Amino acid sequence: MEELKKAIDKIFSEEIIKIVISNKMNKEVKYNKINFILKEKDNSKYYQIEKFTDKQVFHENIHIEKLREKIIKYIENNYKQLSAWSNTTTFDLKISKKGKIFLSNKKGNNEKLVNKSHNKEKNYILKEGMIIEPLIDLGVFTKEGKVINSKYDKYKQINRFVEIIDDEIKKNHYKELTILDFGCGKSYLTFVLYYYFVKIKKINVKMIGLDLKEDVIKKCNEIARRYRYDNLHFELGDINGFKYNNKVDMVITLHACDTATDYALYNAIKWNSKMIFSVPCCQHEFNSQINTDSLSILTKYGIIQERVSALMTDSVRANLLECVGYKTQLLEFIDIAHSPKNILIRASKSNMSNNKKEKALLEVKNLMEEFNVSPTLFKLLENDKLV
Repeated sequence: MEELKKAIDKIFSEEIIKIVISNKMNKEVKYNKINFILKEKDNSKYYQIEKFTDKQVFHENIHIEKLREKIIKYIENNYKQLSAWSNTTTFDLKISKKGKIFLSNKKGNNEKLVNKSHNKEKNYILKEGMIIEPLIDLGVFTKEGKVINSKYDKYKQINRFVEIIDDEIKKNHYKELTILDFGCGKSYLTFVLYYYFVKIKKINVKMIGLDLKEDVIKKCNEIARRYRYDNLHFELGDINGFKYNNKVDMVITLHACDTATDYALYNAIKWNSKMIFSVPCCQHEFNSQINTDSLSILTKYGIIQERVSALMTDSVRANLLECVGYKTQLLEFIDIAHSPKNILIRASKSNMSNNKKEKALLEVKNLMEEFNVSPTLFKLLENDKLV
């Protein structure tokens, strides 16, 4: 024990930017590997611990002063190896079967590792420590507002969606907004967005969630009452044919399946909504229609046809939004490793030139002719003489 403490003290004679503990002594040791990474946030430094099992990674943050104690606790009688890096030195500590300690070091420039480790924490809009009831119910936050380790990816995804909306919202000083969320489902994101608008942005919003499942709608309305989200309510209805006679400033659709996204976009256009945020899903329409002679290489293989069809579908949607006066972007919503349905359409009402509108429409018509497809959104807009 004393020999191990002396070796650790030698390592900590320099500021350590990363430590990796590995090579566990027996199968009963819970974690396969443990990383300690120096982080910086708000001009203060701390260590983030990453503990790896076969299937999960657990995170924990600790103060610098507690690092030595934590290292000794983890390595003693549990692991045979420790590697550590400072700005200029690489340390390698090994423990023999008999418990003998071997410590070596090598001088060298660890600049790349320093830059990587010292990246500042991302400044999320929904910060850890906030008491956000929907995130607690979702199991993303504890009751104290701490992110649950296994839900960290979900936490980042929710923040990413809020950030994309925030980028658009902060362009104007909105005092009130009417928002429709089509296909809201269990509505975790709907509740989170209501919190963002009312509690963070201090915007007076009227928010309506729409879904086909009666039990889901009933439960969501009960939750809204429990949170005292007075201007948030949920209605039973289909995206196709939903009637709303008042103004709508923002339309949100998250994973509305296949042509349901088209009907949601069509409604948003008819309402002359200021903003549209849509994450499409299950783009089957093009895949069932696509047929081309000159570019048959794109339809020769099923998986290629499916992916090309999905990308074409969203490209056409984006162009058609431009045709009716929306500045449109296709953004990566989440990392494709988490879901292939990772494209978000963000559109805002703008003064588009006629030349841009005409070019966008011509591109759609050229694609339709080449691949023999007939997009639902195009037909809806054409019937209303909007394109």
